[in-house]
Amino acid sequence: MPKRAFEDFPAGLELTLGPRHVTRDEIVAFAAEFDPQPMHLDEEAGRRSMLGGLAGSGWHTCCLMMRLIADEMLAQSTSMGAPGVDEIRWIAPLRPDSDITVKATVTAARRSRSRPEMGLVSFRYDVHDQHDTHIMAVTSTMMFGTRESAPA
Repeated sequence: MPKRAFEDFPAGLELTLGPRHVTRDEIVAFAAEFDPQPMHLDEEAGRRSMLGGLAGSGWHTCCLMMRLIADEMLAQSTSMGAPGVDEIRWIAPLRPDSDITVKATVTAARRSRSRPEMGLVSFRYDVHDQHDTHIMAVTSTMMFGTRESAPA
């Protein structure tokens, strides 16, 4: 039986996920494949940019956040996916050799009116590095099966 179901995500719940170490090589490899902008590929280009140094792509930060959420929160849950993301804010650059954590805060939770075996949980995710620099904020809603609907 999954460890977490809809009932385990009350409004106000805070979970800390991570840390996850991010290397220069990871930042450059992700950028080379998915977001080949100069400030994500080269230190000198990064220094000349408004970012002031090599910085990970915001999309890379999203992927790292999702991996922490999947591994540490969703893998052993009744997760049924998500209808989408409401907002993403890239606040500060992701730097090489960062240790990032995700603070997941439940902002609202309600049982679905049309599908009572499911609940909707709204989250705010805040990504910080080891210096407590706020790197990214994301708001989204996820769907979870209720405890009574979870398979045995």
